Amino acid sequence: MAAPAPGLISVFSSSQELGASLAQLVAQQAACCLAGARARFTLGLSGGSLVSMLARELPTAAAPAGPASLARWTLGFCDERLVPFEHAESTYGLYRTHLLSRLPIPDSQVITVNPELPVEEAAEDYAKKLRQAFQGDSIPVFDLLILGVGPDGHTCSLFPDHPLLQEREKIVAPISDSPKPPPQRVTLTLPVLNAARTIIFVATGEGKAAVLKRILEDKEENPLPAALVQPRTGKLCWFLDEAAARLLTVPFEKHSTL
Repeated sequence: MAAPAPGLISVFSSSQELGASLAQLVAQQAACCLAGARARFTLGLSGGSLVSMLARELPTAAAPAGPASLARWTLGFCDERLVPFEHAESTYGLYRTHLLSRLPIPDSQVITVNPELPVEEAAEDYAKKLRQAFQGDSIPVFDLLILGVGPDGHTCSLFPDHPLLQEREKIVAPISDSPKPPPQRVTLTLPVLNAARTIIFVATGEGKAAVLKRILEDKEENPLPAALVQPRTGKLCWFLDEAAARLLTVPFEKHSTL
């Protein structure tokens, strides 16, 4: 099996520089979309270390555009743990506390999973909300998705060898047996990920180096979930720090503000 096209790989000397560049790219992408015919910007966020990175950098990067610009952002989540918003594992809860308190996107423009519903109903409810927000699209097409990747190669709540990797009909799927706690989650499926106009994977730290080499360089018969993210017509980018990129031999762009 041929190795997938790795996309554009950008390597930064530190996670701080990576975060600043990521925030600038989000702001630039938003400006381009708001100036276009649709005059709106749709952004899908992932959790984990991305929360603190974006909370630190994005409010400053987005501020020059002003509140009228942010009112035309639509924010969704690539996956969510089925826990109350106040719980430390809630992706939306963390963004609400650390980012949205400083980035005044209207609540009506933030699409959330309802954690009070059973997991199957929560997935259906989130899919319904996405279809309402993306009216006219047969499948939701995000302008930008920011994804993480786990040491096992998972992205969103799509895990290695899991049946959800074969899902082609649903845009949102429930998962009750996540190998990473908490077990109940709701996730975007591969068809939605691969419909996006731009996808940025973000990975930092030595703990990601081995799996990134597998995803970006190895020809595996059974590719890891993150390697299955191959936008049909969109752009794929990887933002890595030096520690995460240390095993790569494929070409990449080195960035530094020093």
